[in-house]
Amino acid sequence: MGLTHVHLEISNPPDMQTTEPVELLVDSGAIYSVIPGSLLEKLGIQPYAEQEFRLADGSRIVRKKGIAGFRFGDRAGGADVIFGEPGDSLLLGAFTLESLGLGLDPIRRELVEIPMVL
Repeated sequence: MGLTHVHLEISNPPDMQTTEPVELLVDSGAIYSVIPGSLLEKLGIQPYAEQEFRLADGSRIVRKKGIAGFRFGDRAGGADVIFGEPGDSLLLGAFTLESLGLGLDPIRRELVEIPMVL
């Protein structure tokens, strides 16, 4: 199975016009997106909480959590993000994908529009 990377733009929700580009690994099994903390801080995004996570090897880590805006082509959304630290994988998680109305096609390994149901 291959890996899917995408290029998108990150912003601080009060100012969706000021963006920074980022390349992320699509991980539809991850709930949150992981963005470099330094990039989030550069955009003025402040953490509002800390959360504990369990890694694949069973170890536990604590990371800061905030809210960021995302833009992928003509789609925009907002979602909780994790302030990544050096050595963390940069991920595009399920909350962000859903906020953009996108999902991962597991066969073609590309992002596709998903039906939005209220």
